Parts: sequence; C-alpha cells; structure tokens
Amino acid sequence: MPQPPSPHVFDATTETFENDVLQASLDQPVLVDFWAEWCGPCKSLGPLLEKVVDSYHGAVRLAKVDVDKEQQLAGMFGVRSIPTVVLVAQGQIVDGFTGALPESALREFLSRHVQPAEPANEDDASADALPPESADAAVARLRAEIAADPDKDELKLDLAVALMRQGDAAAAESQLDALPANLATDERARRLRGQLEFARLLADAPPTAELQAQLARDAGDHAAREQLGIRLLAEGQAAEGLEQFLAILKADRDWNEGGARKRLIAAFSILDDEELVGTYRRRMSSLLF
Repeated sequence: MPQPPSPHVFDATTETFENDVLQASLDQPVLVDFWAEWCGPCKSLGPLLEKVVDSYHGAVRLAKVDVDKEQQLAGMFGVRSIPTVVLVAQGQIVDGFTGALPESALREFLSRHVQPAEPANEDDASADALPPESADAAVARLRAEIAADPDKDELKLDLAVALMRQGDAAAAESQLDALPANLATDERARRLRGQLEFARLLADAPPTAELQAQLARDAGDHAAREQLGIRLLAEGQAAEGLEQFLAILKADRDWNEGGARKRLIAAFSILDDEELVGTYRRRMSSLLF
C-alpha cells in the first residue's frame, strides 16, 4: 500500500518559490533539494531527506526542485552538481551541501540549525527514540544491500564511510579507491580522503607533550609543528591544530612543497564547525594572496 504524501514535503517551482520557500522561511526553515530523475545519488538521498524532515514534525519543511524543469531556479542558486541541498531561513541561505549524505550526517547537518518539534503522538515519539545505528550494524547492513544490488554504487560509498566509522581505515580506503569516477568527487568521498590522510599522519606522530617540548627547544621546527597540529586535531582541539598549520604557512609558505596549505585544506574538509572553517579559510587566503 503506498504511503500517504508527507505534509512537510512539497514540490517548488519558479512561480511558487518566492511564496512557498523564501516567504515561508521567515516563520519556518525550509530545506531545498535540487534533484533530477536521471541522478542516481538523488534517488538515494531523496527518501532519506524526507525521512529526516518528517522526524522533525513540522519544525522544518522540504522543498523539492527538479532542475530539469526549473533550470532558472537552479541557475539562481548556482547549482553546478546534484544533488545540492540548501537550508533557507529568514529568507536567506544559511547552510548547504552537495552529494548524497548518510542519514546520520543529514541529522547532524539539520541539528546545527533546527530543533525537532514535539511528535504529534506516542507512535512518532517511540520511532524517534530508536538508538542510532552502530558502525558494525551499518557495515553488515550495507554489505547485505550491496550483495543484493551490486550495481548501486552509492551503497559502496556508504560502506566506505561506515568502515571508517568502524575503525577499519585500510578497508575504507580500499572501498574508496574502487568507487567509479562520478562518486570520487562526492563531498563524502572528499571528506573520507581527508580523514584517511590524517589517520596515516597521526600514526607517525609522536605524543603531544614530546612535540611541544621539541618546539620549545626549536620554534622553527616545521615538521614538529605540523605533527603537533595533526595531534591537536585528533584530540578535538581544532582551532589550536589549525593555528599550527597557519604558523608554518606564515613563516614559510613553500615549506615541504606547500605542506601547510595542504594540511589546512584537508582539515577544512573533515571539520564540521563551519564558522571556524570560514575564519581559518579567510586567514589562509590572506597569507596566500
């Protein structure tokens, strides 16, 4: 039996966008999904977006924009690849992403801007109370889904991400390397590449205290400073870690073939704090240009 349409999901057109999205966002945030029928990642992302939006019980709505039918809207928003998703609030774009994210990442994305409303009934409340899927469970589920549908490449990217969550970096990298070219530039793939790079560098980095002692003896030891930045990032001290890379860039922008710039860019890809990333991206640019 088909599911009834969600009251929180609607199609947006050029004619209705001003009223249904921009004006409506003054009272309630609106997530806008730019998609197309021929887009494989769109088909995997769409149902997840609807599921997550429904779980917010009206605190946010989802506008679906078919870019083939609404090319003017896609152009207005500078959409260059799909799926592209933006969050509109108070008539302005406040956040967005490209590529098909897993459900956990979608929930994390929305939670930065919107708090779910209270469920309308106890059945909804009990559904939302289900614990999040563990990495082990996700890996097992995705392996089974890939076995049943081996041509669905989006599942293979999901598996690579789940393997990294599970702590199996080697398997995650192998899975990532086997992805087709159209998924290699997906936002999650780029993020995973950054995580793998830092995981390799972290394995060779001495303890934080040892690196700090080395820099106390020689503040110009860029190699030690780079390793300290990696250690600090791994320990959750993002700003402090970025400061180390920025200090190297300021002292010698060409050190190690631009290593500090490369570390900063890789760090930007794995950090979720957009305000922090924006601040350090601007500071990096001011040193480079």
